[in-house]
Amino acid sequence: MTHESLAKAAIEAKSYSYSPYSNFQVGAALLAKSGKVYTGCNIESAAYSPTNCAERTALFKAVSVGERDFVAIAISGSMIGQEPDYCFPCGVCRQTLKEFAQDSLEIVIAKSATAYKVFLLGELLPHSFGAGDIK
Repeated sequence: MTHESLAKAAIEAKSYSYSPYSNFQVGAALLAKSGKVYTGCNIESAAYSPTNCAERTALFKAVSVGERDFVAIAISGSMIGQEPDYCFPCGVCRQTLKEFAQDSLEIVIAKSATAYKVFLLGELLPHSFGAGDIK
């Protein structure tokens, strides 16, 4: 799967966002080593703290059916009715991705299917703490 097709899947997933409070829609598409893609969107709650990000929605869907190895994730976000800008994962999502991915996980930050930047998880979460640190 190409970065472009993963970005397209994230952009499509964004359309399912439930974001009536922030009006900020986010979609994510997570590519497993198996080749399967798991999508997610952000889901808000009036109480805010139960809100879930798109990246974790996709990750939790994948993990809940047994996937544990991931290659890449694409993320797209924007305010409703505005042009997308580069939308990076929050710290909680970065740490949650670290639980199931190596520092080499590709993170595709997409404004569109053809306008995107690629980073590695290790770049976005330097000096991270993971399972290997618990001895």
